[in-house]
Amino acid sequence: MEGGEAGGGGLLQQILSLRLVPRVGNGTTTYSSALATFPEMWYGVFLWALVSSLSFHVPAALLALFTLRRHKYGRFMSVSLLLMGIVGPITAGILTSAAIAGVYRAAGKKMIPFEALILGVGQTFCVVVVSFLRILATL
Repeated sequence: MEGGEAGGGGLLQQILSLRLVPRVGNGTTTYSSALATFPEMWYGVFLWALVSSLSFHVPAALLALFTLRRHKYGRFMSVSLLLMGIVGPITAGILTSAAIAGVYRAAGKKMIPFEALILGVGQTFCVVVVSFLRILATL
């Protein structure tokens, strides 16, 4: 099974090795290691931002594909929604995650994995709120 881990399970193994998913032991949550270096913190926040963004955009793209499947050009809206769910976190998510990790590093503070989850999902939540409120259209 070691040969298969290097191929398809490489990304999953990286995510699990960072302990971004809290482990429960004897009724209390224990963290064996905090994210201490800049790359660990940046990667943790970025991965959660990417995963949470995809969890919002993939269902929206599938809904758009289903409802606009007979439209001549409307069916391509699902592709644009899916691209927004991928390109957004890769461009802006990288920068904001690096800024968050930089602040933590400059403060000399370690980040527990749950904080990485909250900060990554929080980035996506802010994007979704701004999108639904149409704040940018009023500028």
